[in-house]
Amino acid sequence: MSLLLDTAPATLETVQSTIGFGSDNVYTDILIVVLIVVMLALLASALMVNRAMKSIIKITMPELFKEEQQKKLAKKGWPRRFWNKVMGIRPISEEKDIVIDHEYDGISELDNPIPIWFNFLFYGTVFFAVVYLFIYQLSGIGMNQDQEYLHEMKIAEKERQAYLLASASNVDENTVEFQPEMAGDGKAIFAANCVACHGTNGEGGIGPNLTDKFWLHGGEIKDIFKTIKYGVPDKGMVPWEQTLSPAQIAQVASYIVTLRDTHPANPKEPQGDEVTYGDHKDQEHTAEERTDKKAEQ
Repeated sequence: MSLLLDTAPATLETVQSTIGFGSDNVYTDILIVVLIVVMLALLASALMVNRAMKSIIKITMPELFKEEQQKKLAKKGWPRRFWNKVMGIRPISEEKDIVIDHEYDGISELDNPIPIWFNFLFYGTVFFAVVYLFIYQLSGIGMNQDQEYLHEMKIAEKERQAYLLASASNVDENTVEFQPEMAGDGKAIFAANCVACHGTNGEGGIGPNLTDKFWLHGGEIKDIFKTIKYGVPDKGMVPWEQTLSPAQIAQVASYIVTLRDTHPANPKEPQGDEVTYGDHKDQEHTAEERTDKKAEQ
């Protein structure tokens, strides 16, 4: 018996915890449900009262009801009114208010105002013209036509140099061409790598003279490029293809072409076969003409 009395409270607590009776969470949930039901009931009551009031106003005060309906219709038509105002459109019912007094042969004229969009466009162009004049002609902030031309020419020259550099990197002994604008860079490369054997001015030393008409391995630019690239190991000319890029070899070859007939002091005696060439002068002339044509364009 005492065992049953001792276990009774524990059993009651277990049942209460199982069904949730007596816990704070259950009370809170019930309270929330009651509040929701009350709010829905109040909302339904308010809607019913609102409809009843409208019915009463419609029966007892028809003029007020009609005025309210017109206000609602007016609010719904605001996009149309805005469009008509921007475009300067007046309703037909208002035409009698804008008729000009005079008429001719029974024809009357309406005093339609200038549309807002036209005024906006007109004054906008005037404002743009004033700002443009100030920026590009008075203040010096923007570039005028002459300055833009010079700026574009500088950009074009940079692009041209980049193109020449890119094309020169893909050049070989079959595609190389004489380009006098590359001779300046070729001179620096020649001074750093070639003067020990060919002299400061190409007059020759250990290597042959590069300024006369006698060549051991061909004197055209394709021959010169090939000789620099692959070298002539049997005669002490090392191959430069591992040291210089194709662009650099093309620059050196163009510089060597410009050394022809320069007659430096103390030239080395001729070696090899005499080569009849005059093409480098023609190439220089053609390159100058090409440069002049680009400048004229």
